[in-house]
Amino acid sequence: MARERLIYLPLGGAGEIGMNMYVYGHGTPGKETLILVDAGVTFPDMERSPGVDLIMADPAWIAERADRLAAIFVTHAHEDHVGALGLLYPQLRAPVYARAFTGEIARQKMEKAGQDRNAVKVVAPWPHQVQAGPFRVGFVPISHSIPESSALIIDSPAGRVVHSADFKIDHNPVVGEAFDEDMFRAIAKDGVIALMCDSTNVFSTHAGRSESSLKEPTAALVAAQKGMVVATTFASNVARLKTLAQAGVAAGRSVVVVGRAMQTMLKAGAATGVLADFPRYVVAEDSIEIPRDKMMVLATGSQGERRAASAQLADERFMHLEMKAGDLFLFSSKTIPGNERAVAWLHNRFAEKGVDVIEGDDRYHVSGHANQPDLLAFHAMIAPELLVPMHGEWRHMRLHAELGESRGSKAVVVANGMMLDVGTGRVVEQIETGRVYLDGTELIGSLDGVVRDRLRMAMRGHVIVSVMLDETDHPTGGVWVECLGLPEAESVQGGLAGALERLIESDLAEAKAKYLADDHKVETLVTRAASLGARDLVGKKPVVTVMISRMEA
Repeated sequence: MARERLIYLPLGGAGEIGMNMYVYGHGTPGKETLILVDAGVTFPDMERSPGVDLIMADPAWIAERADRLAAIFVTHAHEDHVGALGLLYPQLRAPVYARAFTGEIARQKMEKAGQDRNAVKVVAPWPHQVQAGPFRVGFVPISHSIPESSALIIDSPAGRVVHSADFKIDHNPVVGEAFDEDMFRAIAKDGVIALMCDSTNVFSTHAGRSESSLKEPTAALVAAQKGMVVATTFASNVARLKTLAQAGVAAGRSVVVVGRAMQTMLKAGAATGVLADFPRYVVAEDSIEIPRDKMMVLATGSQGERRAASAQLADERFMHLEMKAGDLFLFSSKTIPGNERAVAWLHNRFAEKGVDVIEGDDRYHVSGHANQPDLLAFHAMIAPELLVPMHGEWRHMRLHAELGESRGSKAVVVANGMMLDVGTGRVVEQIETGRVYLDGTELIGSLDGVVRDRLRMAMRGHVIVSVMLDETDHPTGGVWVECLGLPEAESVQGGLAGALERLIESDLAEAKAKYLADDHKVETLVTRAASLGARDLVGKKPVVTVMISRMEA
């Protein structure tokens, strides 16, 4: 009889930053009882995924084994950990467990996707544990840039695993529980067979700073301003929002919150008790009577998102709110790699208006992830038999493993699709993984061709050709061409469309009747004529769509 084993399988979040999804299983090979940790998203860009709304890990492997899925655990309410829950839930159909604040956001995700919000169960923190098949799972408070973030203690017959989730060591996080070193040492006292650990900030060698360190410099900055002050940060960072709001109140300003995501997080914080003492604020609609120089505006869009409040303020205005020369715009955030252009666009637009912009100043932002000193301290607290870096690109995870090994830890890098036998520390299987896109209201596979076709049209342009053939299979009424996303070729008679019409008509006139009787051959002929004609005239080989109509006798 095959021995039972404990497996760990990342489907997303290992080898990339975002769309976290991790599987644990225990039992005989191929029959393990499974649990899923997190179901997150990442965000598209126009270069690789134009028009897509959200991107998430492909759940195919776990969905095919949903009859063995005992539970889903959500560590915290950031989009890259909970954003896909409602969208993927129909394929999973297992109880969902989370702490109160995370549970409120998770329930909203479920409800928005048309799923039963009551599938999300709110549980108490450690030492409470949830029984899920052979697993007992507990939520241990751990400091991060969102309330009630939790590491998971995963106990199985094979031993104890600590899944760090996103974390930093912060003894005074402003909102939420402080990092409790004694609690983690007690958890590790009887032995931890593996630590799956956040790698996001492994390249930062300086000591991490507390969220509370921002209070005084932020208050001093706001107090010194004479015009309107607008600050942006991640909507989920309610501790930062509290610091910014308090700075505004201390300077005699009214707090105005603009952007749906920010309002959602603040309401969830109030409803679950984590923001009981947040300063009173109003929304944009209710701020019309407040003098501009008495406003402290908290706005969404720290990453330059074009539809967010910050981008609207940079472009023109948000409702009646408009930034003017002498106002201040504060980025109390870090630019996520890949968003530099969008953030630079914001900065430049504000600069055109004469607005003072503060960006990239560490006095007004601290990271929510552990730097190298924090990681090493956490390793020492847990003292795992095996260190498994996660939540990072390959370069993050590799350096994290090397860092652990330099201090005597055994480490292994496990990326998406690599199934680890935790007991032996060896990768025992490679699973095919991929991505799923939310495109409008539909979930599509990354290999379905939709995005590929969109990219081809974006790079090459699109030509639509309509051909009419009579009952004897001869062209009649001419050819109609429409060009999209291509130069006009104004130096050519009739422009590009007219030139292509003439080329296609000429090729059709020379084709034999037997050839014209076959729609597929007609389509091939027309596509070739349009593609080569456009190449010769404007230097592009477009995507060609051919519509053939035949008159009946």
